[in-house]
Amino acid sequence: MPRPCSLAPLGKVPAMALGLFRVCLVVVTAIINHPLLFPRENATVPENEEEIIRKMQAHQEKLQLEQLRLEEEVARLVAEREALERVAEEGQRQNETRTAWDLWSTICVILFLVIEVWRQDYLDGPSPECPGGDEDELPGLEGAPLRGLTLPNKATLEHFYERCIRGATADAARTREFVEGFVDDLLEALRSLCNRDTDMEVEDFIGVDSMYENWQVDRPLLCDLFVPFMPPEPYHFRPELCCSRRSMPLDRQGYGQIKVVRADEDALGCVCGKTTLGEDMLCLLHGRDNPARPGSELETLLCAGDSPYLDTLQVMKWFQTALTRAWHRIAHKYEFDLAFGQLDSPGSLKIKFRSGKFMPFNLIPVIQCDDSDLYFVSHLPREPSGETPASSTDWLLSFAVYERHFLRMTSKALPEGACHLSCLQIASFLLSKQGRLTGPSGLGNYHLKTALLHLLLSRRPADWKAGQLDARLHELLRFLEKSLLEKKLHHFFIGNRKVPDGMGLPEAVRRAEPLNLFRPFVLQRSLYQKTVDSFYEMLKNAPVLISEYSLHVPSDHASPPHKAAVL
Repeated sequence: MPRPCSLAPLGKVPAMALGLFRVCLVVVTAIINHPLLFPRENATVPENEEEIIRKMQAHQEKLQLEQLRLEEEVARLVAEREALERVAEEGQRQNETRTAWDLWSTICVILFLVIEVWRQDYLDGPSPECPGGDEDELPGLEGAPLRGLTLPNKATLEHFYERCIRGATADAARTREFVEGFVDDLLEALRSLCNRDTDMEVEDFIGVDSMYENWQVDRPLLCDLFVPFMPPEPYHFRPELCCSRRSMPLDRQGYGQIKVVRADEDALGCVCGKTTLGEDMLCLLHGRDNPARPGSELETLLCAGDSPYLDTLQVMKWFQTALTRAWHRIAHKYEFDLAFGQLDSPGSLKIKFRSGKFMPFNLIPVIQCDDSDLYFVSHLPREPSGETPASSTDWLLSFAVYERHFLRMTSKALPEGACHLSCLQIASFLLSKQGRLTGPSGLGNYHLKTALLHLLLSRRPADWKAGQLDARLHELLRFLEKSLLEKKLHHFFIGNRKVPDGMGLPEAVRRAEPLNLFRPFVLQRSLYQKTVDSFYEMLKNAPVLISEYSLHVPSDHASPPHKAAVL
């Protein structure tokens, strides 16, 4: 029989359990919070706090310094960027200003040139120096005042001319005779040294300019001689006038080019020298034994590079060498020496006598233009430089032979003892003396002669009587003054349809545009100002010079012997 259990009273059980739980909770809490079992991580904070604070302060200071440096760097970069932007803006404004200034300068220059051309061509209307105008009358010239000029009376002028100019040129005929005789001998020696099959053919000389037109004044007397030359067969020269081309610039109207071509070729040239013919083909013009040569020693010697046009520099060098050889051939026959006078003029020669006197003359190589009296020359000595050719293949056009023929033809219609050459001589005398005082200017003897030719064509023959020397001289100087002020003096032959048909002027020259000899004055202001000042200074000094030379004639003439001594 089961034995009964003894149980505690039910009300005491919960109280015991609650007590045990409390005890256990206290024990666990004590264990967890015991420092030996679970040491706290912040147990050393009170000991290292000051050191950490110092480190943090030092780090903060470094950060502040770095922040200040970065702020300064940013400010500097911003300032540089602003400066660059300002410089760029200023440069852009300057470029815009410069562009605008260049544009206005260009427009002003163009307007100036247009106005100048319009004034020359249309504003003035017919004028005496314009070949297309009416040259029967010269309004405004006769009796017009010249600034700073009071010419001596007629008696003083005539006395001055007879005593100073006519007497100084009395031995011109003997000088021409002596020079011509020597040049004949020199050119004959040159021909004897030339090979007719390969060398140039030198023709007889032609006397031109003041010595052969009887108005030479300057001392010593100087002869200008043209020496035409031709190429050997089968070559010939084909001249090309620049004034005959409508599109030619104005500064090249007075020039031309000379092409070296074979005489047996037509205008298009033979193709047998440029292509290879087959064995069954034959050139009927040249045959097998005489083919066309693409080049020769002549072209290599006198032409410019690979061009078929004659080179002025090469021709000048050849001519100087030929003259030197010819003189060495005949030097033993004479009792004087021969030397070249100017380095830039190959034909400028000077005869030196043992007495110390000398006699200069010019031998100028020229090429005839077709069958006319127009010649191509490599240079023109003793004239103001003015414009220079753009290329060495450009040859100057010389109308010297036509000018000589015109003066001779006109003189036949003038009264006996006409004063036209006397006017030119007095004006040339004054210009020469002024050049020695103030130096050379842009005005030369060729301009004086051109002005006289225009006056001869416009005046009646009766106006050139000997008794009207003062009036015609005044008119000549007035004509020059008017031309200088207008910067316009037309060439007498180029584009002048008033020239008589009997002169035989080429039609291309007659129908060309007029050539303004004073065109350099439009482009070169300093040269123009110097020329105008020198001209008016000459007018101012003219009365004094004429009076002084009328009383005293300097004996600075070097008269040559009648003939050279031959050994």
